[in-house]
Amino acid sequence: MNTPQPTNPDIKAIIGLGNPGKQYELTRHNIGFRVVDQLARDYHGTWQSKPNMDIASINLDGKKIILIKPQTFMNSSGKVISELTKQGIKPEHILVVHDELEMPFAKIAIRFGGSARGHNGLKSIIQACGPDFFRLRWGIARPEDKAHVPDYVLKPFMQNESEIERGIQQAITALVLLINKS
Repeated sequence: MNTPQPTNPDIKAIIGLGNPGKQYELTRHNIGFRVVDQLARDYHGTWQSKPNMDIASINLDGKKIILIKPQTFMNSSGKVISELTKQGIKPEHILVVHDELEMPFAKIAIRFGGSARGHNGLKSIIQACGPDFFRLRWGIARPEDKAHVPDYVLKPFMQNESEIERGIQQAITALVLLINKS
């Protein structure tokens, strides 16, 4: 069952999914980290380390947005939800940026609610707060052989860096438009 999308989104926190460590920095699974890193650069956010996460605040057209990069590895990303709950941020005010196997490279889609579709980072977040949050899905395409998925997501993109940067900028444009709707 699909949850109806709120007509007036009120995003207060953006969680970029990824894995900590230099060895994962440029992998497909870390596109969420790359998007929130670029948001922090564009809007002058400064990252600080806290238990289980790196966190930054940005001001986007007069609205404070918290950016989070879980430092727990993908399968335990939901551990950051308790920090947001302490701050009074409800699931419907959260947007998660993640890689999406079922979409072509760098295609962007925003949706509200739904299942994890096999994505372990989303599974962890859904376990922590339920399925009713926004997602920005960033297409990484699927390898032909399903058995190759675990290795595929942990390898760097095959596309050139300018194509990836263009996709990241499209994601940021989509995020800004969504946030400005509120």
